[in-house]
Amino acid sequence: MPTSRPRIIVTRRLPEPVEERLIAEFDAEVNHGPPFDRAQLADAVQRCDALACTVTDRLDAEMIGQAGADLKLLANFGVGVDHIDLAAAAARGILVSNTPDVLTDDTADVTLALILGTLRGLGEGERVVRAGQWAGWGPRRQMGRSLTGKHLAIVGMGRIGLAVAARARACGMRIHYHNRRRVEGDQAFGATYWPDLDSMIEQADVLSLSCPYTAETHHLIDGARLRRMPADAFLINAARGAIVDQEALIAALERGEIAGAGLDVYPNEPHVDPRLIALPNVMLLPHLGSATVETRIAMGEKVVANISAWAKGEEMPDRV
Repeated sequence: MPTSRPRIIVTRRLPEPVEERLIAEFDAEVNHGPPFDRAQLADAVQRCDALACTVTDRLDAEMIGQAGADLKLLANFGVGVDHIDLAAAAARGILVSNTPDVLTDDTADVTLALILGTLRGLGEGERVVRAGQWAGWGPRRQMGRSLTGKHLAIVGMGRIGLAVAARARACGMRIHYHNRRRVEGDQAFGATYWPDLDSMIEQADVLSLSCPYTAETHHLIDGARLRRMPADAFLINAARGAIVDQEALIAALERGEIAGAGLDVYPNEPHVDPRLIALPNVMLLPHLGSATVETRIAMGEKVVANISAWAKGEEMPDRV
């Protein structure tokens, strides 16, 4: 813990109330420009006591190895920490914190929006209107699929998965889920637990991903699993892009092996493969999962709380 006001470098602009608190309480330097490149990030980790970082900052073993002796905390703005090499940080005695709990509802809302938008073809419908191509109502035009009675298969039944299940249940969907263990009280959602992922996928009308990204979930949904999905099924991903093998997904969509996809995340953000953009049966969002004023401020408040606790030598509320 520092003996004076700790030097904090904030790698991205945060909501104004959060920035004001950071500047008032610490010796804080906020990046007002584009995301740091590797050289800028290396300079930052060499000059600060704590780094308030985001998912766009790749803090791998090489980068952490360049950190100055004073760097003792990576205060992540977000829940996922797959962009941080936790083992390398631990080896250098660098603590890591995140911002859990506060973004559950907003991420679940976006997941439901993707389910609604993809099954009903809302993205394609808006494109038709904006392009001036709408020829009026017709009994066979823009026909989507109803949510009522559809089997929603959720991969990962943590906080976000449970929130998605509650919303989908209200829309009349039948809930199935795969998790490391059965969730207590799952019958409140009328949910069916599947210990075997492959068996669940074969029953899915909609396959939705709410699991964290880890080495075990890298390309969890690959070509073989996409081929297990019914031809009229949809894939929804608001978790992390690399959970899905993007090449396999594009091939499945182009060949009509699945009916469509709704995506909020991508493996090489902000790049979105042009082949996805060209597909009319894919709804694409720019990583909006937690993007509300209320949630982004709440996330920032957690960053401040973690830094404050660390600076005082107290236990951080959200230590990873």
